[in-house]
Amino acid sequence: MSDQFLVFVLIGFVAQFIKGSIGMAFGVISSSFLLSLGIPPVLVSASVHTASVATTATTGISHLIFKNVDFRLFRRLFIPGIIASILGAFVLTRIPLNIARPIIGVYLLTMGLIILIRALRYIVSTKRMPKLFIKKILQDQLPSEHVHGVTPLASLGGFCDALGGGGWGHILTSSLLAQGATPHYVIGTVNTVQFFVSLFASLTFLILVGITHWSIIVALIIGGVIAAPFAAFMVRKVNPPVLMLIAGIVVVTLSSRTLINLISIS
Repeated sequence: MSDQFLVFVLIGFVAQFIKGSIGMAFGVISSSFLLSLGIPPVLVSASVHTASVATTATTGISHLIFKNVDFRLFRRLFIPGIIASILGAFVLTRIPLNIARPIIGVYLLTMGLIILIRALRYIVSTKRMPKLFIKKILQDQLPSEHVHGVTPLASLGGFCDALGGGGWGHILTSSLLAQGATPHYVIGTVNTVQFFVSLFASLTFLILVGITHWSIIVALIIGGVIAAPFAAFMVRKVNPPVLMLIAGIVVVTLSSRTLINLISIS
């Protein structure tokens, strides 16, 4: 087993642990890393979504076991998320490579900055670094049927996720939490629905361009599957701002490196 393969396994583990714990960042972290290696955006998104089929399946089962899924919210996210992911995958396959690289690079950098800013905003507002662990789970704050804008959010999340290789969790999780919905239900449900979003995006990529880079995909799957049960358990234990801070720093660093390389080449 090569050192590079083990690195990809580690990336899959870290990305999935963060995603399973805060409901975002697997695709953004993985895509940022792969794009920084010079892999074309359409193959990056195809690889990440193919790996996500396995990792999100494990994640969804884990969240079901730990009772983190709200099926009322699940039904509202399901159809628009799938339709938008298919459309996003189709659009990405039609964008020329020299145009797609900077667009996706800027998109991922923006996602990373938003994640980082949200974490820093929490730290500034509380005037202290949050503790890594929380003592108890938050109680239901807002019934899922009262959450607004679910259909457009799922549509935007599915489209951007397939187009940029990540973003479903960030768009959905942050928006629903901002409305006051219960954190562990939002994270568990959004993660579970993403299995179907990733599945249909992967099938679209498979039909239109095929799937390559199987060693990377397998490595991401291994790391993600190992991390998924731990993340589903830790979603009730870990303080989200800490992991958001880590995820934001990683994504901003990788995306900045990619864009700098593109500028230097041109």
